[in-house]
Amino acid sequence: MKRAFDILLGLVAGLLLTVPIIIIWLAVKVTSKGPAIYWSDRVGIDNTIFKMPKFRTMRTDTPAVATHLLEDPKKWLTPIGSFLRKFSLDEFPQLWSILKGDMSFVGPRPALFNQDDLIALRTEKGVHKLKPGLTGWAQINGRDEIPIPEKVELDFIYLEKQSIFLDLKIIFFTFWTGITAKSVSH
Repeated sequence: MKRAFDILLGLVAGLLLTVPIIIIWLAVKVTSKGPAIYWSDRVGIDNTIFKMPKFRTMRTDTPAVATHLLEDPKKWLTPIGSFLRKFSLDEFPQLWSILKGDMSFVGPRPALFNQDDLIALRTEKGVHKLKPGLTGWAQINGRDEIPIPEKVELDFIYLEKQSIFLDLKIIFFTFWTGITAKSVSH
């Protein structure tokens, strides 16, 4: 049922967001050198690696590490990168990953391939058995503001309590925090 929900919602969202996606793509291309879409190696279900698309918010010469590990993340942002991140507009291309089946709308956010601490903690808790999501319980409960062990605990709570009703609640609150740009540190 969750996969059917992802496909249906993904198709509807894709149709509704076609014009904004085109506008964002053009804005990224006009304001910085390089491709508009950045394909990131991410950890999926059972710790398999998949390519996840995002609108590029960082310069093309940015090191491939989690943003919080950069000494000064703001210096790597493109002219519109901060705005795209603040309102999570850089996430729109992930609809492709949802429709393809690499991701779900709700689940733990996919780790970067080199976030060994996060991957190890998720594996220890069994969270690696979940399909990663565009949003998740950790995102609506702190997002960038909480440390990795706490994020994994929140992901584990989701693993234990997952349901369509919890997914709908998470999607609603994700939409709300996206509009208000709460809990985004860069």
